[in-house]
Amino acid sequence: MTDHEYRISTDPSGFIPLADLVPGIIQEIRYYSTYNFIGDRINGYEEPCALMTREAARALQAVSNEMNVMGYRLKIFDAYRPVRAVKHFVLWGIEDLDLRMKPFFYPDLDKQELFKRGYIASLSSHSRGSTVDLTLLDMRTGKEVDMGSPFDLFSPVSHPDCRDVTEEQYENRMLLQKVMVRNGFRPIDCEWWHFSLEKEPYPDTYFDFPVSSAYLKKT
Repeated sequence: MTDHEYRISTDPSGFIPLADLVPGIIQEIRYYSTYNFIGDRINGYEEPCALMTREAARALQAVSNEMNVMGYRLKIFDAYRPVRAVKHFVLWGIEDLDLRMKPFFYPDLDKQELFKRGYIASLSSHSRGSTVDLTLLDMRTGKEVDMGSPFDLFSPVSHPDCRDVTEEQYENRMLLQKVMVRNGFRPIDCEWWHFSLEKEPYPDTYFDFPVSSAYLKKT
């Protein structure tokens, strides 16, 4: 996509807190915390809440209802991600020599390879507001379902179709993918946790307002 094919917007009027439609979700917004691949809170994350376009939130509501019947809850790691947060990723990759989170998130890669291999991009679908990073929580045990690799592990083992995991772990990934796809989301080939709404309402718009439910109420 070239510069003239997309626009940047600070208008949050098409967004809602995901919990408004899906009150049963668990939110562990990693880029609000310091437990992420950079090791600091990421620019633009003012509240640990998931924001999404209304259309994506409605689709996730259907996913949640379906998963609840099967005994699972949705656990959200990230949803809408401001453009300023993506810039924070890029600057860290180019300029920052800090490698303190390398053992946890990219143990087998140099930082520069994160860009070459597509794990980090200068524009993110998350900034369009209809992409989510998530996993499942087993309501019986109260624990995350074992997917064979943790969120944001930049490694081939995180590819959804990787068979270097157990059969159960692979089936868990496929269950998540199957229900997400059935409800209008599309996966990507390098992260089992990442899905975008197929019919996203703002396919050419990248948003740059803060992750803050209070900010939505102000506007």
